[in-house]
Amino acid sequence: MESKEIKLRTLFLCLAAVLAIELGTWVVTSKSVYQPLLILAGARLLQVLLIILIVVTWGKGVSSIGLARSEMVSGLKKGLLWSAAFGALASIACVGVFAAGINPLTFIRARLPTQTSVLILFFIVGGMVGPVAEELFFRGILYGFLRRWGVIVALVLSTLIFVLCHPVGHGIPVTRLLGGLLFALAYEIGGSLIVPITIHTLGNLAIFTLSLIA
Repeated sequence: MESKEIKLRTLFLCLAAVLAIELGTWVVTSKSVYQPLLILAGARLLQVLLIILIVVTWGKGVSSIGLARSEMVSGLKKGLLWSAAFGALASIACVGVFAAGINPLTFIRARLPTQTSVLILFFIVGGMVGPVAEELFFRGILYGFLRRWGVIVALVLSTLIFVLCHPVGHGIPVTRLLGGLLFALAYEIGGSLIVPITIHTLGNLAIFTLSLIA
């Protein structure tokens, strides 16, 4: 991918939009009687729309964040291949961990809602809407801005910020660290944001499904 695509103004505007929506979501959620996941879904969709609007209006267009129309289909194919390869490696690693007497679900299990309607909404928001919004900002905008200082700097800093922007419990957030590095590498090598979006979406859905089965 080309470096120096995302300008400081574009980064600042997108960051301001994302933070404003996050603050608004927190305020509305704390005072609203509506399902929090519905509010979160609306917030993520609004973030997606605003980021694209900012990039189109004040940036270099959607191609600067890896969303060129000509790369959509090939990006999807690459994303599916990356997902299959990573899924195979993760399965082998899980078998090894299980053979060592450790339950691999300990590292990837997600807390799922018990109500069916809320569970379906959780899969939609956390498995599809959320990954799109996150990849647009963390890889399309943030990684694209940091890329001017080299791949290593962009990989490390974007992954670190990605991890810190998620709730961190006890221990090392292995899945988010690996995920952040994988998504950035897939974007760098694949050249299309559709690649990490596909991996992120399928990865989240796989984790939720395994957690549901377990």
